[in-house]
Amino acid sequence: MTTQVGKPKTAEMHPGPGFRIRTHIDRPPAELIAALGAFETPQISDLMNRLYTMTAEIRGLTGPNLQVLGPALTVKCYPGDNLMVHKALDVAQPGDIVVIDTNDSRRTAVMGDLVATKARHRGIAGFVVDGLIRDLPGILELGDLPVYARGVTPVGPLHRGPGEINHPVVAGGIVVHPGDVVIGDLNGVVVVPGDFLEELVGRLQARSAAEAAYTEAVARGEFSNTWVDATLKEAGVLLEDSSE
Repeated sequence: MTTQVGKPKTAEMHPGPGFRIRTHIDRPPAELIAALGAFETPQISDLMNRLYTMTAEIRGLTGPNLQVLGPALTVKCYPGDNLMVHKALDVAQPGDIVVIDTNDSRRTAVMGDLVATKARHRGIAGFVVDGLIRDLPGILELGDLPVYARGVTPVGPLHRGPGEINHPVVAGGIVVHPGDVVIGDLNGVVVVPGDFLEELVGRLQARSAAEAAYTEAVARGEFSNTWVDATLKEAGVLLEDSSE
């Protein structure tokens, strides 16, 4: 008599942490997000003390003119799997940026041209992937969907799970919460905590006139580096005169 051996219990999915979907998140007002888009990522990064910028390996792969700007819809994938990326297309709202945490998978893509095409039909504003994508030529043909990622591979994912949607993820070394605002340009990707957005925009707008005046003066060659000497002197630099 043959004994039937079932699937190991260790391979079962368990509802809860690691296998859950949150369908509703709070998103900042659209007018505040649009106001943030008037500024470049270096200015934004500076006013958050340079600690909310993703690693430089995550970069725009779909052209220099395609920037990401919008509230984060977060996805955590099991390495080599993208089931939750597909489900995110049903959860996302128009204007969202899908931020994907691949659990440091560097061998398998988590999205390609089919996901990108479906996303555009749903009004999704872009993707930021801490991992790899594929089918880049097909994504480029769309012409208007920004995708930021670490790179490209032809190796596709499985579709089994587990994973999470709209729970905190880590992307590019930064913890991203659902509803945080993601902005990316040629300089890189910055994450703005949703509860800080209004204050940050106010600070950026207050500084913009002074920064513009300084930049214009430098362009004319009108600047002084006396502040450098003052900083060096205060720090106790050893100044050596090599002329003797």
